[in-house]
Amino acid sequence: MPTVKANGINLYYEQQGSGDPLVLIPFLTADNMCYAFQVAEYAKHYTCITLDLRGTGQSDKPETPYTTETLADDVAGLVSALGIQKAHFAGLSLGAAVSLWMGAKYPDKVKSISVHAGWDKSDAFLKTIVEQLQVSARAMENIPDLVLGALFPWCFTPDVYVNKPEFLQGVKDFVRSRPAQSVTQFMLQSNAVLNHDVTAGLSKITAPTLLTVGKFDMLTSTRFTDRMKKSIKGSELIVWDDCAHAPCYERVEDFNTRTLGFLKKLN
Repeated sequence: MPTVKANGINLYYEQQGSGDPLVLIPFLTADNMCYAFQVAEYAKHYTCITLDLRGTGQSDKPETPYTTETLADDVAGLVSALGIQKAHFAGLSLGAAVSLWMGAKYPDKVKSISVHAGWDKSDAFLKTIVEQLQVSARAMENIPDLVLGALFPWCFTPDVYVNKPEFLQGVKDFVRSRPAQSVTQFMLQSNAVLNHDVTAGLSKITAPTLLTVGKFDMLTSTRFTDRMKKSIKGSELIVWDDCAHAPCYERVEDFNTRTLGFLKKLN
């Protein structure tokens, strides 16, 4: 079981492929396998490093408050422990928030950041949704059930539910096959989402930056990406016209092709 000591805790990670390092940062509740649809393709071109953030999977689960900045400190510690000088960083949702912190706080470690369904500062709408998820988590006492019943409807378009039931069932089965996050750790991780604010750091991001968002994403919509694009010099923006919060699942092939296209331009 590969683990490293990073920022005072043990972090679990997996590594596949060859080439420049590409660190894939998980989203809320997820472990290192959440990018299973991407790693197979990415690893043909890059050394893919996936990890379990604190509070998930096989990494340590301290019961102390933490922030998206703390998670970035963990990731930076992981990269250093592995002897990596610079890497590409990518993440969806919470992983995107952590990627922004990597670009802002650790520019010397960053070759690029890919910010999928990201946001700079939690607003009243996003906070309302996350707070409701916390209420549901306490009531349900089962985080996989929470993900499937309360979080997924925010992640996928109605078309997935109506016209792609077999695909949706496959994703649900995948979620249930992974180690379940505890309610305590969900509360700590979701509090990091509630309090996320990297606004002051956006102007410090100098690495090439890709911003992506689904047109029907209500959680982290273009209300955030438009603002981030103005603040991060030279950043690029991709909008998926027929997706919500999770284009990496709804449009796997197109997502992989276009995100790899961004990275390959930097070689």
